[in-house]
Amino acid sequence: MYADGAPEPFSTPRLDALPLDVAHAEEMAVVLSDPALHGYTGGAPEDVGALRARYERQSAGCPDPAELWWNWVLRVRADGCLAGYAQATLRDGRAEVAWVVGTPWQGRGYAKEAAVGMVCHLLARQSVRSVVAHIHPDHAASAAVAAAAGLTATDEREDGEVRWRRAAPHNAVPGSGARL
Repeated sequence: MYADGAPEPFSTPRLDALPLDVAHAEEMAVVLSDPALHGYTGGAPEDVGALRARYERQSAGCPDPAELWWNWVLRVRADGCLAGYAQATLRDGRAEVAWVVGTPWQGRGYAKEAAVGMVCHLLARQSVRSVVAHIHPDHAASAAVAAAAGLTATDEREDGEVRWRRAAPHNAVPGSGARL
């Protein structure tokens, strides 16, 4: 983690996860433009202006110093284009995570690769003791991504979504988190 609480970038075999910047809004508005991406989460695609405003808020960080907002855009290294995002909200040793890959890039394993990389990146930090995701019970693709990242479905629900969880290994050496 950088001194100001911003996330460090991380890489996977095909993706670079870059800390979110307002400058990403224009390209990400296109990546996230398919209304189908909101089928399980609600809402609708945001235009460039709305996305820019959201990225400004997210990049500024959480006003509560006890909580960190880590947001990354996912760049496909082979072609240099953005294909989605990954995010984590860190508080009290827990990281709540989410990921979205734009429709044109789905079915290529990018969401799985990004989620696995993000979870490994997070668990490499001594302060992260568990990773949690909330997934709609009918969203089989996201459930498969969570499972690939080592999360397990629980009986817990939040706003109708299944809570998935992975704890840090008990014998982990600080800073030596799992690698891809």
